[in-house]
Amino acid sequence: MNSLKKTGLIVLCGPSGSGKSTLLAKLLKEFPDKFGFSVSHTTRKPRVGELDGQHYHFTTKEEMQKDIESGKFIESTTFGGNMYGTSKAAVEEVIKLGKICVLDIDVQGVKQTPYLYLSNLLPLKELETRLRGEKTETDESLAHRLRVAEEELNYGKVPGNFHLIITNDNLDNTYAKLKGFIVDSLHST
Repeated sequence: MNSLKKTGLIVLCGPSGSGKSTLLAKLLKEFPDKFGFSVSHTTRKPRVGELDGQHYHFTTKEEMQKDIESGKFIESTTFGGNMYGTSKAAVEEVIKLGKICVLDIDVQGVKQTPYLYLSNLLPLKELETRLRGEKTETDESLAHRLRVAEEELNYGKVPGNFHLIITNDNLDNTYAKLKGFIVDSLHST
């Protein structure tokens, strides 16, 4: 396993709607001087309330493709017709502040990023319930998200793909496991 101290990077991965953002927010709130979040790039349009440079770096497909081809990204993927990715500059910005950089990326990004991985998984049925509860999906988009989530969950079950697998069935317990693993990793050599 890559040492967390060596890489300066943590990857939190799990299907959309599995609670990664909630866990990440708790970690950043509890340890604001220790961890920082890398702002991803996307070619999708901003949603209401999203700010460029805070929620995402919004860009064009042409610009992002050019930057990917010139090696400026550590990972990238396309989802729903939009590109998403993590630039080396965004990670370096967090590390320059003396913080460990936390990425919130999907399985495709994990496959491209050889760092310390965590996985945040929950049963597919519970995920479907959460996504339906958000009432932001059409039947078609919900079916697509669930297909992608099933692929991600199956990837997460393969031994060696992740350093830690957490089933997010109770937020407090899940956060305690995540925090414990990260703290232990920080103190390992």
